[in-house]
Amino acid sequence: MGFIYYHDKVFGKAWMDTLGWTKDSMPKVNMGKVLIICLIMSFLLSMFILINVDGPGQEGKYDSFKHGAGHGIILTFFVAMPLMVINGLFERKNFKYLAIHILYWLITLVLMGGTIDALNHWPADMPAM
Repeated sequence: MGFIYYHDKVFGKAWMDTLGWTKDSMPKVNMGKVLIICLIMSFLLSMFILINVDGPGQEGKYDSFKHGAGHGIILTFFVAMPLMVINGLFERKNFKYLAIHILYWLITLVLMGGTIDALNHWPADMPAM
């Protein structure tokens, strides 16, 4: 998702502008390390979403992309956005910077929640907790 979203022709240039960076002035990092850590963090996030979008005894109408996408929206506005805004205020980030990241996480969490919930099916005979 980030590969597309933060591409120069989508929001990458706007994101770099909010930080005062150009392609040449961006700090150098070990991209292999960054991508491995991102993969691990994404796995943890997907496990949290899996636990919270559905559960035993909810088979049927709740196993849908729409239901999971709703959870993604809720997670964005009640968890991700407040955390980003609080950090952004203390880091003196501008509105455009925050909006770019909040929109990214809205799209990402909607897609993650929707996909995970659509593919998540508990056995019908499993007792509810």
